[in-house]
Amino acid sequence: MQIRAAVLEEFARPLVVQDVELDGPGPGEVLVRLAACGVCHTDLYTASGADPSGYAPTVLGHEGAGVVEDVGEGVTSVEPGDHVVTLFSPQCRECIHCLSDKTNICLAIRDQQNQGYLPDGSTRLNRDGERIRHFMGTSTFAEATVMPEIALAKVDPEAPLDVVCTLACGATTGIGAALYIAKVEPGSTCVVFGAGLVGLGAVAGCRLSGAERIVAVDLSEERLEHARGQGATDTMVGGPETVEAILEMTGGFGADYTFEATGIVGVMRQAVESARMGWGLCTIAGVAGKGEVLEVVPRFLITGRRIAGASFGGAKGRDRVPELVDRHLAGDLDLDSLVTRRVALDEVNDAFEAMERQEGIRTVITY
Repeated sequence: MQIRAAVLEEFARPLVVQDVELDGPGPGEVLVRLAACGVCHTDLYTASGADPSGYAPTVLGHEGAGVVEDVGEGVTSVEPGDHVVTLFSPQCRECIHCLSDKTNICLAIRDQQNQGYLPDGSTRLNRDGERIRHFMGTSTFAEATVMPEIALAKVDPEAPLDVVCTLACGATTGIGAALYIAKVEPGSTCVVFGAGLVGLGAVAGCRLSGAERIVAVDLSEERLEHARGQGATDTMVGGPETVEAILEMTGGFGADYTFEATGIVGVMRQAVESARMGWGLCTIAGVAGKGEVLEVVPRFLITGRRIAGASFGGAKGRDRVPELVDRHLAGDLDLDSLVTRRVALDEVNDAFEAMERQEGIRTVITY
């Protein structure tokens, strides 16, 4: 079938929206007619050429939601008409990692996915006979996509797809960092560095966990206002004195939990140093630039602080994303306010430029 898609032809060049051919689903695969896709910083990171594992040509996009249109042989968990959220982090429910509650990083299709292929080592995208690789196993900057069954979360059809698409990456990464990685305890003090989509998700996750005090740190007063709407009890404009200010707010000890959602290694260090002596946990959800290194003074670890990473917020997507959608429908999670702009696919490069200017929280492409 012919579809419109945004293709990364060359690094550091605008995406080219064009017609491409999409083959039907093979065994274990699903054809999804997309309704919406969030424009995430990871897409921009790859398009810029900064991602050392990036490749071209490819159809970018990974924060998608849509409706199942066709299924391949052996698919049993979804059927045509089902509403789904795409998962760049799949869940096969069979590998050693999926069977463990210690991680959400599924091993089933990881090698092929990282190279831009579906599990059988091929692609379903082509242009005049030239094969085009998939991005993060999803390629959702397109009117439709073919994906592995294990990389789709079936969700309540009452949920607005142009809102819950944020759970395909950014929102779940932040929410999950608090709920599934840090496991924030009721009554605790939390500090979230960065109030973009991931950071706002972390603020919401801390609130859902019953944190007593949630401090949001960002350079933008507009984003800090969004943080208050998600449950932040205190806000702070970030700067060189942030650590000292947090220590002063916490009796000199630091916060029980800190979260980093900027991808800036200097801020990561502040998040570590703001964690409480004795048991503070710093969870890092931001993606640092190519070749960058986080410097940590060992004394901070010896005196009880810990550091954890949060790929997709530790969420096993096929299980957790439907639960988060239900919490949104129940009114516990405000995802609507996180979508600050809706655009057509042809405006994808404008959305990248707005992201670089830090305008709004999340731009969503609607089809």
